[in-house]
Amino acid sequence: MQALVLTREKALEIQDLPVPEPGFGEVRVDIRAVGICGSDVHGYDGSSGRRVPPLVMGHEASGVIGAVGTGVDRWQPGDRVTFDSTVYRLDDWYSRRGQYNLSDGREVLGVATGEFSRNGCFAESAVMPAHILYEIPQGVSFEHAALVEPYGVAMHAVSLSEVDPGRTAVVVGCGTIGLCLIQILAAAGLRTVVAVDLDAGRRALARAMGATHDVDPRDGGDEGVTELCRSVTEGRGADYSFEAVGTAAPLGTAIAAVRRGGTVVLVGNLAAEAAVPLQRIVTQQIRLQGSCAIAGEFDQVLALLAAEKLRPDLLVSRVAPLSEGPQWFERLYDTEPGLLKVILQPGR
Repeated sequence: MQALVLTREKALEIQDLPVPEPGFGEVRVDIRAVGICGSDVHGYDGSSGRRVPPLVMGHEASGVIGAVGTGVDRWQPGDRVTFDSTVYRLDDWYSRRGQYNLSDGREVLGVATGEFSRNGCFAESAVMPAHILYEIPQGVSFEHAALVEPYGVAMHAVSLSEVDPGRTAVVVGCGTIGLCLIQILAAAGLRTVVAVDLDAGRRALARAMGATHDVDPRDGGDEGVTELCRSVTEGRGADYSFEAVGTAAPLGTAIAAVRRGGTVVLVGNLAAEAAVPLQRIVTQQIRLQGSCAIAGEFDQVLALLAAEKLRPDLLVSRVAPLSEGPQWFERLYDTEPGLLKVILQPGR
């Protein structure tokens, strides 16, 4: 089969690899669409430490079941599926409590660290446990189904925040996850959603996806963002904020934007560490909530996609054959203006 292989830092090659065969409890999915995630781009140059070559990256994907291993009863060849990016054991202490995203020994498709290496979906086929699969509803395309994973990350963060309809939220960072957060929050019925980003194009997309207000954090810094949030909440500040970048400055903005007793959900994780205004957090009883990956939100996202309550079409900048993968990685790495989500199609 054809696969896009990370052979060394900033080097991708199309290679012929053996077609993987499913073992007990596994299926082989013939990939129809796979998105290039921001984490793949950060792993491309070796900076994240989570894409150690040689490796087939890719975890935002969908396809058709090509073969099933022994012990698999629910799924049959020909089923249209998408799947979680997390590979976990069903008997783990955390998995049994609905927190498989925190499970011991969890692995991620298309990721390689010092602890594990698991090929992903920039290939014509990939093997995975059957229990991470989800059926694609009729009317949802493979390209849109490949976006369930980033939407699931956003849905998990919103679920942890325990948002109430009619409240106010701020999303700091309008990359793919931030824009997914805005759509999920709008679908949840929030009255006001403020989008914060340096890029005017991203802020315009945020508006099209459900944000009611937008602001450039350079216009007045944290005070400018805070002033806007207070102006739409009778002087209090936002009920919730979601940090979708993962560095110190956006984190400070997210904390500054919320009211006393507000909730800040941390989704981005580019930086290993970041200082926080401890006294403000304590004296204003601000809740900091980390959000890791997904914990069963796929069905909710698929239902929203099937009901056409999300706008995946606005997220996709390009759909291209797998053979063009190297050039699209380079363009994303160079942060080409206007380029957001690129979907690759193996077999083309």
